[in-house]
Order: sequence, then C-alpha cells, then structure tokens
Amino acid sequence: IRAQTIAAEDVLHDMGAISIIGSDSQAMGRVGEVILRTWQTAHAMKRRRGALAGDGAADNHRARRYVAKYTICPAVAHGLDDEIGSVAVGKLADLVLWDPRFFGVRPHVVLKGGLIAWAQMGDANASIPTPQPVFPRPMFGAMPAAAAATSLTFVAPSALDDGLVERLSLARRVVASADTRSRGKIDLPENDAMPSITVEPDTFAVRIDGELIDEQPVAELPMAQRYFLF
Repeated sequence: IRAQTIAAEDVLHDMGAISIIGSDSQAMGRVGEVILRTWQTAHAMKRRRGALAGDGAADNHRARRYVAKYTICPAVAHGLDDEIGSVAVGKLADLVLWDPRFFGVRPHVVLKGGLIAWAQMGDANASIPTPQPVFPRPMFGAMPAAAAATSLTFVAPSALDDGLVERLSLARRVVASADTRSRGKIDLPENDAMPSITVEPDTFAVRIDGELIDEQPVAELPMAQRYFLF
C-alpha cells in the first residue's frame, strides 16, 4: 500500500477515470461506509480541484458522477442495468430520502419497490412517531414476505433455462444477468474518462496526463464523528 498511488485514486475518481467505488476487501474497507466515503471524496476534490467543467454552484455534474459510482456504473458492469441501477420505468427502485443536514450519513426513509423498508422512527412504544430516541428502524417493507416481493436474485441465463426457480421454489423474482463481454468504459455514465497514467517504478510517483499528482491527506472531513453524537 503506497501513499502516492492511494492519493491518486481520489483524483482519478473525480475525473471519472475510476468508474466504480466499492467496499474493498481483506478488512481494508467497510461496506457500511461506501456512501459516506464517496461523498467525503467528492467534498475533498471540490475543495482541492474546484468545480468541474460546466458546473455552477450546485455541482450537478460532480454529484451525478459520484452517485453513478455506486448505482448505475456497477449495474452496467455486472449486466444488471436492465433491472436496477437507476430510477426508470420498469426497474426496481430503491429510493433513499435524506434530511439535507444528514445527506450521505443518515437516511430518513428508504423505499424499496414502493414500500417503506427503513425509516428514522421514534420509540415504538409511543402513540406518535416523534418521541426520542429516534434512530433507524425496520418498517413493514423489511418484513420477510415484503422483502422477498421487492427483491431480485440475479443468476446466469443458463440457470434459468435449467429450471432453477422451479427446483428451489424461490419466493423472490429471479432474472438473468445480461452479457457483459461487449461492454466497456464508454458504457459507464459520467465515468468514462481514460487518461494516460504512469507510475514511476522507483518513487511510485503518479502522473495523470503528464501532471504529477501530489495530494496530501486531508486534516478534516464532513460527515464524520460529529454527525453520530446523537
């Protein structure tokens, strides 16, 4: 693990050269922090690199680029974009509603297939929904039958042809993943950049399109400990 190459990852993400952000593996990442780390990266890059070309104060281009990294881009790469990955007619939608103060940190409501699956809710023993403590709780959409009805299981097309659904008597809807061999970088929305990247073998210095990347660790980030005090 080299500081120079890790630092360059943020810039490559901001350029759209790295198209997907994930939870990593081998204990180096945490799946529950993917969304939070994505927007912390976007914040750090806005502070250091300024607005993207064509962006105004709202940063719409950058926002679309970063949200695509954990929604439509992974769906395209895995051949699942006909069913999930974006909000469109005919797709299974997971809609996450946020209080703007806690965007990327604490979802207010999670809707799955039109059902409320998760929500910030007060004490269940109370007669109204607002008493403290308020924290995320499972709703009716998280119950077993509802969860099965609003979920998909992706399998290889040959598994469907072989009668997998009938043999296992699955409650979930089972769909086949699409062919991924013909897909490439150009198919990844907002994240199709292909810059020239070189890494010096002795110093590990990274150059992107000839520019030396010398990013330093940030001293302070939003969406950190103070958001989880209460």
